[in-house]
Amino acid sequence: MARDTAEAEAELDGITFPAWHGRHYVTLAELLVRLGSFGLGLTWRVECDEIVDPRCAEMERRSADGGMDTLTLLSLTTPFLQLIDARARGFAGDELVVVLAEFDSSSWDVRAVDERVLGELRRHYPGSEDL
Repeated sequence: MARDTAEAEAELDGITFPAWHGRHYVTLAELLVRLGSFGLGLTWRVECDEIVDPRCAEMERRSADGGMDTLTLLSLTTPFLQLIDARARGFAGDELVVVLAEFDSSSWDVRAVDERVLGELRRHYPGSEDL
């Protein structure tokens, strides 16, 4: 990861919450949908530490080519795709505006420039805590 991207990510406010709510696993696709209109015009770059499905390799391949739009990413994450140690970064132009990071299939960290995005996720995922 480029140093400036790491610094930009560290400056974003964020929340963390369990990836599992009972028997329901919160997928990347579900989070993309929860972003609503905020996420539609973004360009995404995805890194997967563990390739658990051929779609992970495809997401990384498309990320290497300058990223992909939200609908393309959504199409690669449905139907159900459970990630292990993955990070999706959403950019508006050259500005990092949202990061969706999944850790060990057990929790999600979400960082965003827009507090409304975090507020919406807090409402949908009880047990969310500030980072």
